Amino acid sequence: MTFSAHKSPRSLRSLIHGVAEVFVVSSLASLTVSLVALMPATSMAAETAPGSFAQVKALHRSSMTAIMDRQGQPIAHVRTNQQVLQSDWAGLADFSPALLSMVLRSEDQDFAQHWGVDFSALLAALKQNAQGQRRGASTISMQLVGLLDADLKRPGSKQRTLVQKLGQAGAALWLERRWSKAEILEAYLNKVPLSGELVGMPMASQALFGKAAHGLSLEEGAILAALLRAPNAAPALVAKRACLLLKLHACDLLEGQVRIALSQAKSPELGLKSAASHYARYITKRAPAQYQSSLDGPLQRFAQQALQRHLRELSNRQVEDGAALILERNSGEVLAWVGSSGTLSDAAQVDFVLAKRQAGSTLKPFLYAQALEERRLSAASLIDDRPINLSTAAGLYVPHNYEQQYAGPVSVRTALASSLNIPAVRVAVMLTPEKVFQTLRGFGFKLRETGGYFGYSLALGSAEVSLLELAQAYRQLSLLNDGTASISAPSKFIVGDILSDNNARALSFGLHSPLATRGWAAVKTGTSKDMRDNWCIGFTDQYVIAVWVGNATGEPMHRVSGVTGAAPIW
Repeated sequence: MTFSAHKSPRSLRSLIHGVAEVFVVSSLASLTVSLVALMPATSMAAETAPGSFAQVKALHRSSMTAIMDRQGQPIAHVRTNQQVLQSDWAGLADFSPALLSMVLRSEDQDFAQHWGVDFSALLAALKQNAQGQRRGASTISMQLVGLLDADLKRPGSKQRTLVQKLGQAGAALWLERRWSKAEILEAYLNKVPLSGELVGMPMASQALFGKAAHGLSLEEGAILAALLRAPNAAPALVAKRACLLLKLHACDLLEGQVRIALSQAKSPELGLKSAASHYARYITKRAPAQYQSSLDGPLQRFAQQALQRHLRELSNRQVEDGAALILERNSGEVLAWVGSSGTLSDAAQVDFVLAKRQAGSTLKPFLYAQALEERRLSAASLIDDRPINLSTAAGLYVPHNYEQQYAGPVSVRTALASSLNIPAVRVAVMLTPEKVFQTLRGFGFKLRETGGYFGYSLALGSAEVSLLELAQAYRQLSLLNDGTASISAPSKFIVGDILSDNNARALSFGLHSPLATRGWAAVKTGTSKDMRDNWCIGFTDQYVIAVWVGNATGEPMHRVSGVTGAAPIW
């Protein structure tokens, strides 16, 4: 569809006859207002009209900002304008011919012929308005100057509305002398408001139909064109108007399509449909101008798919939420950040990489590292794995092993690798809860309470931590030359060696669990009380990988342990 820059208006004779008709039907008072209003509308058109097309286009800003992965490809979008929801500027060629034809049929059938004002329609409207009836006569050019100049569309009294209408007419005449028809239509399609907070056909197309504007069908174009007259109209009315544009007789199917489209427009969280929406929100809050991320796009999508695939397998075990995080071990850069299970979750907007949940056994390596650092234990030291009762200010504390079985004296290597609870509590008694608390703080955990508050249960992960905190702490544990923690390289090395020992973990996990990787990897699982949270965190010489599964509601999972929940994803 092409438009020439300028076309001649209807003949001067028809215009004169139209003006005469208004003189006949209008009262003297309204005519006086009209004549007074016409003068500033003409003389001040240059002041009220917008700038050049290039200026208007340059000032346009999308509400969604693209986040790029390390390969320079867009991987997510984050909303940076909370007032309106609009996309990047789209050229006229980016709109489907079906949409263009429906918009012109609805709003301005003589758009290609007039000079910005359809005088016959305007005079008919003035005539009917003088008789107390309401009728619109705004061309697309007049609507556009109203969109670009707030003073020309501000509501007010009947007299002010008439002045505005004439002001729009004058500005539209001025506009068409300087802009081409194609530029006017292109700007209108990008600036026109639609349902709710949606602005512009490109964003409306994406929000209502999940597709770019160039892919709109004739029916979809008619629906959007029908929304121009009344963006917040009921579905039945929108469908009726769309039917009239399409010249259809049966509208039942179209009304169903309208209802579906409008229901999607009520909460168009378009950013959540991307592969890394949670990380996009995280990075822009920390650095609003940072739109180049460290994410590895293919790895991000692979992690997302792996998480969803395994959660579908666990659907009969009352599990619907999960998260995964991959860091580059040396630099600490985020390579993948999957904040939720997406469509599998009823809480898809919650970022479970940042959510605080009970840590379970994932904290055990840090207290063993502290005991090694203080030379209270070695990897070969024996520690008693038999029931223990501890007196506390709150009463008797009686911890249990996960399987309710006890091995008697075991080595520190076996106790940690097999994640035995009783030996870990004995280490906490040896260190004191406050010392365990300080050790965890040294590894970056932002615990809300003190060691005295948690007591010996801190050894078994009664504190709430985030997946991000765990991943960063395990990374610190893996770096032998890093001095940010109070644990030396030899103690870190021993803990990492224990966590990679498949034979040492066989007591609890067997020799053929998902933790038995083909290459070297140190790994630890954790399960919170009543199976509400399940973790698996570990590191290789290149990566730190952390996975959590559970339920946003806090509901217990059904028969899901470390090796059946998070470990297969890990």
